[in-house]
Amino acid sequence: MMKKTILILIVLFSMTQVWSQDNGNTRIPVIGEKAPSFTATTTNGKINFPSDYGKSWKILLSHPQDFTPVCSSELLELAYLQDDFKKMNVKLLIVSTDNIKAHKDWVNALDELTYKGRGPVKINFPLAADDNYTISKEYGMIHKGSTSTKDVRAVFIIDPSNVIQAIIYYPLNVGRNMDEIKRTVLALQTSTADKVSTPANWQVGGDVLVPVPPSSGSGNSDALPAGYYKVAWFMLFKKANETSSLSN
Repeated sequence: MMKKTILILIVLFSMTQVWSQDNGNTRIPVIGEKAPSFTATTTNGKINFPSDYGKSWKILLSHPQDFTPVCSSELLELAYLQDDFKKMNVKLLIVSTDNIKAHKDWVNALDELTYKGRGPVKINFPLAADDNYTISKEYGMIHKGSTSTKDVRAVFIIDPSNVIQAIIYYPLNVGRNMDEIKRTVLALQTSTADKVSTPANWQVGGDVLVPVPPSSGSGNSDALPAGYYKVAWFMLFKKANETSSLSN
């Protein structure tokens, strides 16, 4: 009886280990953590992410499947902005759960499309194959016990030190706004460079929020130096021309 019990326990332990390995990590990394690293085959060759991207800002944008209409529109919009991102020192990586052949076929098809009357544009950024779901699980996009890829619809914005600075999730039926992703990166770059925060609906060239009132040098604690103004005691702004914000 004892031998039988031990044998059952060994089998159960072995099954648990296999299940754990198959499922991998299912925890979504949070803002402020290092971006999980991985090696992948892409349409531009093999990469090690994020180390191969150096000291650039990085955007990891994921898709549940190739040739889907919403995802196709997103890649086309991203392609039209890829030169803007390059000027911002941002490198792009697309992850999709199909294989590399499907990725290449998808890119070739998209490269020939005229979308919104803007003419064909060549996709220069890589698409990483994740047909074994390794990347999706490492980034917590496929959850424990699930075989659905519907949650592989995330955007991870990663800084030059490979720390995650923003995570944005979208459902299957809502296309991502690439201009908003670009705006978010610009806001993060401005906040980092100038030690400020950006208010709601901020655009490049807009006023920014500062955490601590600067001294005017007048001895009056309520007086502010030129270029600063208050909306309330808890909302202090610096005018845009007083910052070194990017002008992209």
